[in-house]
Amino acid sequence: MPAQRRKQLVMGAYVSYGTGHHAASWRHPASDTTATRNLDHYVEVTRLAEQHLYDTLFLSDAPAVFNDDRAGFGGRVTFFEPLTLLSALAMVSRHIGLVATSSTTYKEPYNVAREYASLDIISRGRAAWNLVTTSKLAAAANFGMPAHPAHAERYQRADEFIDIVRGLWDTWEDDAFPADKANGRFYDPAKRHRLRHHGRVFSLDAELNVSRPPQGHPVIVQAGSSETGRELAARTAEMVFTAQSDLESAVAFAKDLDRRASRHPRLNPGIIILPGLTVYAGRTGKEAQEKVEELQSLIRPEFGLSMLSDLVGGFDLSGCDIEGPLPQLPPSNANTSRRALIEKLAYEDGLNIRQLYERMTTSRGHMTLIGSYDTVTEEIIRWFEHGAADGFNIMPPLLPKSLIDFSENILPRLQRRGVFKRRYRPGTLRDKLGLRRPGNQSHDRELHYS
Repeated sequence: MPAQRRKQLVMGAYVSYGTGHHAASWRHPASDTTATRNLDHYVEVTRLAEQHLYDTLFLSDAPAVFNDDRAGFGGRVTFFEPLTLLSALAMVSRHIGLVATSSTTYKEPYNVAREYASLDIISRGRAAWNLVTTSKLAAAANFGMPAHPAHAERYQRADEFIDIVRGLWDTWEDDAFPADKANGRFYDPAKRHRLRHHGRVFSLDAELNVSRPPQGHPVIVQAGSSETGRELAARTAEMVFTAQSDLESAVAFAKDLDRRASRHPRLNPGIIILPGLTVYAGRTGKEAQEKVEELQSLIRPEFGLSMLSDLVGGFDLSGCDIEGPLPQLPPSNANTSRRALIEKLAYEDGLNIRQLYERMTTSRGHMTLIGSYDTVTEEIIRWFEHGAADGFNIMPPLLPKSLIDFSENILPRLQRRGVFKRRYRPGTLRDKLGLRRPGNQSHDRELHYS
């Protein structure tokens, strides 16, 4: 059996959808239907996650309304802008890492550098940036663009974008501000640096107007699993959030990412790999299955079909027989890795359209475990010990109920087995995750892309 990648699991709490990760969670009697616009709800969830020692609070984002429903059945149509929300949640937490998603396609490097440097200062060193290129086709119109850029174009932009942001975080050295009142010298000009970048996509001569983040650079997370996404992660990411539905594929993904990363000079050689994980657990397998069935009964078939249409690239499946096979689909400019996962389930595993949308409504293609608390615990440990994951981004189907259930019944079992911590390490998020802090590499640096 391959050696595990880390000594203990890293655990994230994925709380993006307010009422829970299941697409019909908003209909459950225990749900607060105002959750996506209710700060008190997120404060409760944050305190719960920190109480149970989760490493990160994770918020995804898309600069567009989710187009998985237009008939009024879907509850994910509005949500907080994540950086604004995490700035508020930084005030009610002390240890948990704060991960926000920002798009390199629909933002500019200077904006992102300022935002995450500010969040890192506000949170005293707990910020992380989940870099994505955006798969939502509808985003383009929101920004006055004629069409969503092609996949290759999005990643070419992202490749330069990340280097510019990291360069901007090095505008000021750590000790650039002596604030010498007696001599009237607030900052040391020798410790102020410009970034001159001349590339295929960007050209700028810039200085950041926010001081250097406590972590040097906020932790870099990446969530693309396509060929180009993996290459970008191998060069730049310190943590990868991925959708992996079976152990064999997850092990292969981890090995592939390690192989790619070994070809690049990296401050932190190992990449922390966190597959998404949705859990339905109970004292018995029957109790766990009843939890699944309760939520699945709340899905309207037309919503399930609409959601699947969005996930395969915005192709309308409404005229298809839900008991029939997924038709062969034309190429898409949306999320290529999620589309590939759905096509594998359809064409290789033989799932029909109804089975596909039922699978997607529970976890949107991420790993799902259904069983007793002991069974789920053993499977998490099996993935960890086989090198398939360094931990998991827990995607509770129902919030806060499922997060409480997992935290009170699974995490203590993992602690007793010695694979999950009993206390936080001191220091920043980097310190807690065992990641080195980047030194300041900027001395009026110029970046050139051929």
